[in-house]
Amino acid sequence: MEREFPVIQIALDFTEFKRALKVARDAVSAGIVWLEAGTPLIKAEGMEAVRLLKKEFPSCRIIADMKVMDTGRMEAEMAFKAGADIVVVMGNASDGTIREAVEASINYGGMVMVDLLEAASTVERAKEVERLGAHFIGIHIPIDKQMKGEISFDFIKEISSAINIPVAVAGGINSENVVEAIKAGASIVIVGGAVTKSEDVKKAVKVIKEAIEKKKVIKTELYRRVVSLKDVKDVFLKVLTANISDALHRSGWLKDLFPVCEGMPKMAGKVITVRTYPGDWAKPVEAIDIAEKGDVIVIDAGGVGPACWGELATTSCVIKKIGGVVIYGGVRDVEEIKKMKLPVFTKIICPEAGEPRGLGEINIPVRISGYIVRPGDWVVGDSDGVVLIPSERVVEIANRAMDVFERENRIRKEIKDGGTLSSVMELLKWEKPK
Repeated sequence: MEREFPVIQIALDFTEFKRALKVARDAVSAGIVWLEAGTPLIKAEGMEAVRLLKKEFPSCRIIADMKVMDTGRMEAEMAFKAGADIVVVMGNASDGTIREAVEASINYGGMVMVDLLEAASTVERAKEVERLGAHFIGIHIPIDKQMKGEISFDFIKEISSAINIPVAVAGGINSENVVEAIKAGASIVIVGGAVTKSEDVKKAVKVIKEAIEKKKVIKTELYRRVVSLKDVKDVFLKVLTANISDALHRSGWLKDLFPVCEGMPKMAGKVITVRTYPGDWAKPVEAIDIAEKGDVIVIDAGGVGPACWGELATTSCVIKKIGGVVIYGGVRDVEEIKKMKLPVFTKIICPEAGEPRGLGEINIPVRISGYIVRPGDWVVGDSDGVVLIPSERVVEIANRAMDVFERENRIRKEIKDGGTLSSVMELLKWEKPK
């Protein structure tokens, strides 16, 4: 069963055992011998998940990510009795809890991995944990940090040079960075989404293995996280507004706004705001001169007509390569706008235009559909409508939306394999008791 390090550990972070088992079978057939019953799986299915994994894959090393914080002996024994080879205890737990888990591992012939998450992520704590008898140290990049693009392996270098037991790393591992993690000192690379969200698990495993064996970076469009604003537009143009709204906990929708014509390109960009009087098109047009390439002009015209936007303003935007326009008010000249393929979203289409009176302001907060839209925020628009992303969360929400997009790819594959959405997600099991 044993392999020389480095080894790939697949984290089965599902809430449905049937889904985890499908991934596990494909992963093992591709050469994986370390399988982790992830914390969500254990919380949803209990020790039965560990028991069934060991029964199905007796020659694999089964890791129970219990995240033990207290009653170390009791919880470790539960997992070992169920068939776990390794039990995960938190580095934040007391020395007594860790020591009890280690003692249980001796009794049952298992091992203990201590996860240095958050406050426990120190070299000193790693040394203490080693002295307590832990068999592995786990360095865990929390999901919230991953979504902010904060993935770094520098701490692995510090830890691996300070202790003598193998180091595992989890959090955002993919074919682009797995070699970097190993070079930093990781003996165990814990891979989650890059495999478990893939439509082709076997292929995903093979790509990760190839990267490790050939010690090279293999580029991937999915399962990677952006770290700065310069990369977010590509993500927003790839995902759907529905994915973004889900990432925002089902919020962010600027209701009552729709694309002026079918087949319009997707829109994503930083916001320039305009507040104007209904039908007054002076400030909206002046905003074009201020906007930079790729910006989206968001106009609050009170949600009523007459039109404050039309063909000539759109032509100006096309010439300046503006990213799109959102008008909480009226638009006209739709046939001509359609030909220019500039993304334009509006509340009202009407033939009547107003006058350029010059009322209003540019680049001030405006209220649209119950949301405050500020200069520097981002908006994304597609056939479903427009969503707003606060400026301080743009990188995070781009990453979270991509995570939603990736997860849905996997669900779609499982449906195509013969399931239904209800059966794949086991909806009846999760319905609130009446």
